[in-house]
Amino acid sequence: MSAFESDVELADIVVRDTDVSSAVDEPVRATILDMLAEQAMTVDEVHAVLDDRGFERTVNTVRHHVNELRDAGLVEVERLEERRGGTLKFYRANTIVLSYSVPEDSRAEIAEMADWMGARLAPLIDELLDEYGDDIERIADQMAPCEHCRTQKYETYLLLTVFRRGFVDAYTDE
Repeated sequence: MSAFESDVELADIVVRDTDVSSAVDEPVRATILDMLAEQAMTVDEVHAVLDDRGFERTVNTVRHHVNELRDAGLVEVERLEERRGGTLKFYRANTIVLSYSVPEDSRAEIAEMADWMGARLAPLIDELLDEYGDDIERIADQMAPCEHCRTQKYETYLLLTVFRRGFVDAYTDE
């Protein structure tokens, strides 16, 4: 018999995409990503705003950071403009990385909202799995590098990805 026992319930899921997390581990990159979520900018414009905010980096360093974000799939070239015999690339974030923590005294309210939402999501999840379950299983199988890894929660990750992207579409259309 143990000296201490507690009921522990699954309360949250944190998704850690290694490409994304390594790209935004650098604080300047997270700042750049946040800036590019607001508007498209050139590397020189990003450099100027960073400089105004107290980040002393060379233009080449800023370019490197933007390229790392682009390589991770978080930033894209939104448009190209011809100027003075050259081509300017305007970058725009396609992803928002949120890095917050819920205040301790709000946990009960968040739990109440989650219960409310969970009851409404359950039928939607069932409907999604009825419609796309085979696709989700096929994609999850492609994600598993070996049979042992099949125990990972690939289906959960895929459902969260679908909900996250659907949420962004619905929320940003308002």
